Amino acid sequence: MKTENVPKKKNFSSLSHSAVSLLATIAIPIELVISILVYKLVLGDPSHFIGNSLENNPADYLGTVYRGGIIVPILMTLFLIVMTFFLERLWTLRKAQGKRSMRKFLANVKDHIQSLRLDAAKRECDLQQGTVANVIRAGLEKYQEMEKTEGLNVEKKVLALQKELEEAETIEMPMLERNLVILSTIASIATLLGLFGTVLGMIRSFKALAYAGAPDAIGLATGISEALINTAFGIGTSMLAIVFYNYFTTRIDNILFVIAETSQAIVHTFSYHHTDKQS
Repeated sequence: MKTENVPKKKNFSSLSHSAVSLLATIAIPIELVISILVYKLVLGDPSHFIGNSLENNPADYLGTVYRGGIIVPILMTLFLIVMTFFLERLWTLRKAQGKRSMRKFLANVKDHIQSLRLDAAKRECDLQQGTVANVIRAGLEKYQEMEKTEGLNVEKKVLALQKELEEAETIEMPMLERNLVILSTIASIATLLGLFGTVLGMIRSFKALAYAGAPDAIGLATGISEALINTAFGIGTSMLAIVFYNYFTTRIDNILFVIAETSQAIVHTFSYHHTDKQS
């Protein structure tokens, strides 16, 4: 059978490592700069304030957000980071599953393994690519190696095969979990940072009220609404980070289950076939 058109095996972790590391390195400072510029030039535009003066009360919602203070651009940066790594993880996990339908790929591979058509199963992996295909292919190669190995009993060969599958999974897994720590960290600190900004805003509001010498209900209400902008922004960012983190961990668990299920099929087939031969 001709195999000229079958692509060479690619290690998903090796190919994606540089791109993901570069993204993590440059994304945060770039998004911080973008957030500061938006805060200063867009939200801080005089047109968003009464009389086109930053000294007056906000004339619209954007002006109110601007009055939230220096914590606002930091929260904007966290929001942009969450969205950036949401898209990056989507792309990564899509590549991890491979180029074609995962369900069809697994069905074909299992059929080839049960029929002992190991070369055909390896070709399926080469066409599929991605984390799952790489782990399965490593197991198939070890399967064929153990078939040719003499001097070892079936139990030792099975252990060697299981170890190879576990090592292949260990090599591939870090790429799947990379940058999830960023989402989990933002999920924890965004709300706290929002509350911190709110506390600072409340302090400013009551301080200004004290210096005014007379109660100013409108000024106090405006100051409190400006302060609460930080809490709302922080809670919203934290909610998104939590949802995205849980979504990705669930998808990774599903990939692990697929790998474990197929690895078990490889080991079981090897054990059953070679135990029969020895009997």
